[in-house]
Parts: sequence; C-alpha cells; structure tokens
Amino acid sequence: MKLLVTGGAGYIGSIVGRQLVDAGHEVVVLDNLERGHRQAVGADMRLVQGDLRDPDAPRSVLAEGFAGVLHFAAFALVGESVEHPERYYRTNVVGTLNLLEAMRETGAARLVFSSTCAVYGEPDEVPIPETVETRPTNPYGASKLAVDRMISDFSRAHGLSAVSLRYFNVAGASHGLGEDHEPETHLIPNVLRAAMGVNPVVKIFGTDYPTRDGTAVRDYIHIDDLSAAHLLALDHTRAGEHQIFNLGNGSGFSVREVIAAAGEVTGIDIPTEEAPRRPGDPPMLVAAGDRIRAELGWKPEKPSVAGMVADAWKFAQAHPHGYSG
Repeated sequence: MKLLVTGGAGYIGSIVGRQLVDAGHEVVVLDNLERGHRQAVGADMRLVQGDLRDPDAPRSVLAEGFAGVLHFAAFALVGESVEHPERYYRTNVVGTLNLLEAMRETGAARLVFSSTCAVYGEPDEVPIPETVETRPTNPYGASKLAVDRMISDFSRAHGLSAVSLRYFNVAGASHGLGEDHEPETHLIPNVLRAAMGVNPVVKIFGTDYPTRDGTAVRDYIHIDDLSAAHLLALDHTRAGEHQIFNLGNGSGFSVREVIAAAGEVTGIDIPTEEAPRRPGDPPMLVAAGDRIRAELGWKPEKPSVAGMVADAWKFAQAHPHGYSG
C-alpha cells in the first residue's frame, strides 16, 4: 500500500515508517521538521516538508492517492501544554481536522492514530481498560481525547476506517533510530544521559508513592512491539468504525527499577537526586491489554525493561548529542 506517515521524522513515526517499508509498503513522510529530524527519514522514503496546520499541506500530498495514513504529528509535552494550551489545540486538534478533511476529499480511507494514555488522567482502575472514564488532567491529554472523538464522528459520518492506539511509555531504539527530543522529558533517555555525563543526575520525582519501592510505576513498551501493533492495526481497520486499543506491556516498572536496569546495562553507577512529586503524577499507570491481544492478536515480544534500555543505550552511544551531534 501507499501510505502517508505524518510526523515521520520523529522518534515513533520514523521507526514505524521503517517497519512499513520493510513490510513492502510505499511510504511518504509529511513532517514540518519543527521537532523531527531529517536524518531519521530513510533514503527509501520520500520526505515532504509541510505543516498540518496549513490545510493545503495534507490536501496537496494526499491528492497523489494514498490507501491510508498513520498519524503521529503532534506536540506531546505535558508541561508545555499547561503553559501554552493554544499550541496544543491548534497543532493536535486543528491539524488533525485538516488531515481528516483532506483524507475525506481525496479518498484515503484508512487511519491509524497515535493516541495516549494521558486521556485517562488519574484513573481509579489499574491496570487501565479502554472502558475506564476519560478525564485528562492537562491540555495535551485533552487535545488527544478531542481528536479521538473527532475520529469517531468522521468514521460514523464519512465511512472512515480508523484505529486509535493509546500508548503508555514507549522506549528502546531500532534500526539505528531512537529518541532525540529537546527538551527530553522521558525517563530512559535521561537516565542514559546521566550515565554518559551529559546530564549531572537523574531526578526521581517522588519517593513516597504507595508502590513497592515508593517511586512511580509506569508501563513501558518496546518501540518494535509498538511498531508491530501499528502494522496489525492497519490491517484490521473496518469501514465506518473507530476502534480504540490500549498499547502497553500490561506490567509496570518503577523509576528505581528502570535506573537499576540502566546501571546493569551500562555498568555505570548512575547518580540520582530525590525531588518532590510533580503535581498530577499518579502512582501507577499500567495498561490492561486484553482487547488488543484478543482482537488484533498482538503481544509484546520484547517486554524486558533491560532490553529496552540496552537498545536505547546503543543509540545513545552512537548519538550522544542526538542526530545533529
């Protein structure tokens, strides 16, 4: 199939794009390179530099004719979304509306959307099923939930075939591609930056949670397992339906456990600094993955956090200052 990957110069989009090409698909990447990296786009993919906030950008590229779209283009920093909610609604919501309208006009019938567990906020039920109440606690989560609802409406009204995958914590590296964000807010790359001396310490935000070691527990999924879920989702879209699946390992690792795993992988005693809890950080976020396993036949093949850290460490050593360095 000929597929458009929006945000395909970013961490997740670039690796999913790589797996799509390896599976025999033709991939075109649409990215404004505001937060993505040209170096992450393979030579066997075509990069179109464009911005979804401009309605003409998705319309002009989709006019070539595409079977479907995998949509990763978004802003994804919780703190920034609190300070500048307008950026998140304009980019994540309005940008996606422009994309959906262009898909309807040009006949691109399939969509796989990069959603997030942030739509659940601080859930009462853990592990978290797709049926739990959605009550996001920040504009980032609220913008993604608005997009999920918009996709549902487009599916009912216009016959769109869509799947939303609500990620938990994505980690690891693949095909020489990995995380390079500025600022970097994810735990594993920050732990590895401390191991390399790029950052002085790793801050542990909260040590008094009601968890097994007092630090917050999160569900980590290897980027290869996440990519595989996208390919399955693409094949399981159904006309006029919007399916939603949580995407995680179904088990959690604490902050201290991740740091310990990184110490074992790198052989370095990683310096840490305890800090107060961050407002709104729940003690535990773990996915209930029964639905995606039953309906798509997906299961994680790389569930070990040490394995995720080891792959991320290879990328970090090859790119200690990111792609540009």
